[in-house]
Amino acid sequence: MNIDKFKHQHIEIMEAVNELRHLVAEGIVRNADRIAAKMVSMSGTIKLHLSVEDSVLYPALQKSQNAAHVALGNRYRSEMDGLAAAYTQFAGKWLSAKRIADDADGFRADANTVFKALHERIQRENKELYPVLEQI
Repeated sequence: MNIDKFKHQHIEIMEAVNELRHLVAEGIVRNADRIAAKMVSMSGTIKLHLSVEDSVLYPALQKSQNAAHVALGNRYRSEMDGLAAAYTQFAGKWLSAKRIADDADGFRADANTVFKALHERIQRENKELYPVLEQI
């Protein structure tokens, strides 16, 4: 299976996270408008990525004759439900520049938690999931 598009989306997502971290380091209140705009852009990429994973990647693993592939797909799909819900809640709360500026410390704390989980998930997919999918 060709998963180049998924890999590229991972790069886009991590670049957006790094840009957000840079903006936060420069000052959340001062950069609230730019942070909110980047969040909107990144959320679109993440939603598309999750949707296609659900409709293409996990079903491909579930159709495999290899029980380990099926189990891997089921585990990743199940784990993603929690991360997707956490990200959706985070994005819904922080897409407003005013809200970000009004609660900079809250934004920073939530962002650190969600971005750490997102980073860890992407790294695991790159190392564990994607090599298996490339063999299918």
